[in-house]
Amino acid sequence: MALPLTPPVQPMLANTADTIPTGSDLLFEPKFDGYRVLVFRDGDEVFLQSRSGKPLNRYFPEAEAALRRTLPPRVVLDGELVVAKDGKLDFDALSERIHPAASRIALLSERTPAGFVAFDLLALGDDVLLEEPTTARRARLEALVTPGDGLYLTPATADASLAGQWFELFEGAGLDGVIGKPAGAAYEPGKRVMVKVKHQRTADCVVAGLRWHKDTEPGTAVGSLLLGLHDERGVLHHVGVVGSFKAAERRELAEEFAPLITSGDHPWLVEPDGRRLPGEINRWRGKHAEWVPLRPERVLEIAYSQTEGAAPARLRHNGQFRRWRPDRDPASCGYDQLEQPARYDVESVLRGEVRPA
Repeated sequence: MALPLTPPVQPMLANTADTIPTGSDLLFEPKFDGYRVLVFRDGDEVFLQSRSGKPLNRYFPEAEAALRRTLPPRVVLDGELVVAKDGKLDFDALSERIHPAASRIALLSERTPAGFVAFDLLALGDDVLLEEPTTARRARLEALVTPGDGLYLTPATADASLAGQWFELFEGAGLDGVIGKPAGAAYEPGKRVMVKVKHQRTADCVVAGLRWHKDTEPGTAVGSLLLGLHDERGVLHHVGVVGSFKAAERRELAEEFAPLITSGDHPWLVEPDGRRLPGEINRWRGKHAEWVPLRPERVLEIAYSQTEGAAPARLRHNGQFRRWRPDRDPASCGYDQLEQPARYDVESVLRGEVRPA
């Protein structure tokens, strides 16, 4: 490529904040739940670079073709690849695109096409724009991007109050928070210059299994605890794991849970009958992952950001351990704890509108 900025380029990153900053000189944007991608176009050549620097072109041929049609001949953009279904972003559908079979990718590129949401301009023509302030890059981005044909321009505002409304409303469209960029700052690849505020919730979950830590002898240290929630029929489904424990805690948990290990009656050792089970075969794993069943007698509280998948849902990311709940009856830990945001039309978000679905 003959661009003034060529891959790989590390994207600018963000530190986490608990609340949306007020009184700060920030430009706020919705935080889209997709794949972070830097787009490099030089004539007919388009390169889609993942956050880790790897090419994504083979998985998203329709996005590559659309960006070749819609972008100027020589440009570098930062943004997010997303898939929308039924009025909201669908991360599961997006993840399904990372598949080894070209025929499967071709089918899904027609069935669930990905779009690119542009939120920063890094180079244009012969000019590198990294040293320009956020507001100047934003102004040039707005002049450059004409939304349509799979290309979108993220909404942006300097109003922290409006950003707060976006934080609450846009979650129902599958977005997972708000990003704040210092208005006068340069674009610093790989540096945590921005601020991100993500949704955080808690739930009490049943501990129904474990996996041993991969670097220790089985039975000596816990790698992760497998979590479950009951649906309205009382069926226990696997919803995710919690596993960020210190070395000493892992050994203590191995001793503590040893008496609960069972090979007999267990809700996850029966025929699936529609329930979500741990260790199932998927496109990432060709065989069942090993796990150890525990009598479902213990309850813990986790923090989580969001869920994914059709009902019964699962945690989008690993849960974060909060505390043990000896006061909770495992049978009382149900899906009704998981908050469901009000539905919101993702197309309205992409157009910068505020309109509940």
